[in-house]
Order: sequence, then structure tokens, then C-alpha cells
Amino acid sequence: MTNYKRRISLIKDDITKLNVNAIVNAANSKLAGGGGVDGAIHRAAGTELAIACSLLNGCPTGDAKITQGFKLPAKYIIHTVGPVWRGGNSNERELLESCYKTSLDIAVQNNVSSIAFPNISTGIYGFPKKEAAELAIKTVVDFLNKNQLPEEVIFVCFDDDNYNIYNELLK
Repeated sequence: MTNYKRRISLIKDDITKLNVNAIVNAANSKLAGGGGVDGAIHRAAGTELAIACSLLNGCPTGDAKITQGFKLPAKYIIHTVGPVWRGGNSNERELLESCYKTSLDIAVQNNVSSIAFPNISTGIYGFPKKEAAELAIKTVVDFLNKNQLPEEVIFVCFDDDNYNIYNELLK
């Protein structure tokens, strides 16, 4: 078992500014850009991102696809589609777990040593923040205990609420 704690960090920042190998985009199924982190990533990466995403033919919920980072400091953007919270009885937990696992699998396939995750599905998609954070941390820890890459996983929170939840859970 590796020491995953030295490989996980938490920051409150703008994910589009991070100098990491890959950032994860909480995307919509059309990969068309939207609100929240998705819109911010599309704006910061430039119009080339929209063109690249249009060639990927969308992405199902729980899955992920990769593009270049274009104008971002990150080399890659891994786009994952989180579930909309519908009360917890529509496989939301399994789909969110799959977002993290599939993103990490793609990171390994692309030799990504550092990856930054936003708070997937906790904005307009309504996933309860604490439950989403618990799932994210557990999935990442399980993955890191079995894999050498990525060497660094950063949970990036934009708001105080998510930051405080992650900070408490990571203690």
C-alpha cells in the first residue's frame, strides 16, 4: 500500500490557472461548454476547445474523454459528465464514482503525473456536497493505492463550502 496522503492535496483556487498535466472538467453530455467550471474552462482554453469537443460526439454520464488543454497551463483536459442528483435512487453514486475512476484511468493511459479535480456534480447538478466529497476521496484513495500514476491529485474547490468539507474529510 502506497502512502496516498502525500499524493493528495486540497486548494481553493481557479482550476483554469493551475499548472498541472491535466485538469478535469465537470462537463455536460454534449461537451459543449456551459455554466460553472465547464464554462470557465471553455472560456479560458479558447475556441479550439469547442472544436475539439465537437469531434468527440459527446460523452455519456459517468464516462470521460480527453482533449488538449489549448490555452490553459494544463496540457490536457479530461472531460467527465457527472450525474444529476435525483434523490439518490438513480445510480447517482455509482455514476459519480465512475467519473473519478474513468478520469484517473485516462490520466494513467496518457502518462499524467498531476491531475486536478473540481467538485463534480455539486453545482447545478445538485449532488449533496458532503456525499460527493466522500465518494471522490474514497475513489481517488482506492485508485492511488493500486497505481503509481498520477503522482499528485489536487482537489480544487472554488467555494468555501466545498473547501471546508474536503478539508475536514482529508484530516
